[in-house]
Amino acid sequence: MTSPAGAGGPAAGMPGAGLAAPASRPRTARSSLAAWLIGCAAGAGLVLLAAGREWAVVDYGGAGGAPVPVNGGDAVPGLTPLALAALAAVLAVFATRGVWRRLVGVVLAVCGAAVAALAWPSRLPARAIEHAESMRSLAGQAAHVTVSAWPWAGVAGGGVLAAGGVVAVLLGGGWPGMSGKYERRPGGAGRAGAGGRPERPGRPGRKVTGDRALWDAIDDGTDPTLDHDDHSGNDRK
Repeated sequence: MTSPAGAGGPAAGMPGAGLAAPASRPRTARSSLAAWLIGCAAGAGLVLLAAGREWAVVDYGGAGGAPVPVNGGDAVPGLTPLALAALAAVLAVFATRGVWRRLVGVVLAVCGAAVAALAWPSRLPARAIEHAESMRSLAGQAAHVTVSAWPWAGVAGGGVLAAGGVVAVLLGGGWPGMSGKYERRPGGAGRAGAGGRPERPGRPGRKVTGDRALWDAIDDGTDPTLDHDDHSGNDRK
């Protein structure tokens, strides 16, 4: 004879076998959201760090005096505002759902792509010379520009933010959002219990007296000064 375990597997008849996969989905979504948050925060932090570092040095030789250092914020003034806008979009992901969350992901991707494009060092020498000329009025002087590695850090941070925006568009629908504890439930504040007072989830039909009942009523959005049981009793009299 074939045992039941052989026909359906060891876990076929166990009550919790079908609940294992659904229970793991919220945990996976939270882990994915946490990893996404860490990655986006790291990308924005890298951009902000790079914006304050020295990106280039403009040297005019003996005619221009000491070399002119140019940091990322001077070479690309829009770098810091774009990084801050990306951080705001990251926070907005927690406060939105559905289509709005995907739109926020698009905004994040656009900010990241703009950061990467602006930080790309191909036009940095011209920007550095322009900034140096505005500082020392050395227009027309021959200059030598030395570019550091910090622009590539800005490009990398922008790429991380752009990728984070794409991930939010594709996977954001399955991520948890802000707690819905204080959102109004459809059809009323809760299921009505005895005396018209809503029952709290997980405690159906349980009546609590004293200060605890007052706090529970406040949490459920009802007026704790109204005693529905007493009114119903007076009506019966």
